[in-house]
Amino acid sequence: MTIKPLADRVLIEPAEAEQKTASGIIIPDTAKEKPQRGKVVAVGAGTKDHEMTVKVGDQVLYGKYSGTEIEYDGAKYMIMKESDIYAII
Repeated sequence: MTIKPLADRVLIEPAEAEQKTASGIIIPDTAKEKPQRGKVVAVGAGTKDHEMTVKVGDQVLYGKYSGTEIEYDGAKYMIMKESDIYAII
């Protein structure tokens, strides 16, 4: 990965949105919810007051409106502060 987040920022590859409901109904693109989980692909070095707890490869849950969406080499990513991450799963 050539993107290197600074300070306490994390680069996340969002998981795919669900295509079907549990009962098998296909969800159209316009009705799909934004995914709230993803895989960490790059981590900043942290700050002198804050040591990073997530690492590359972790599956995480984050807030619905957290971070900033970016596109790089045709792939979509989210970049956010580590404090916007709720949990490692």
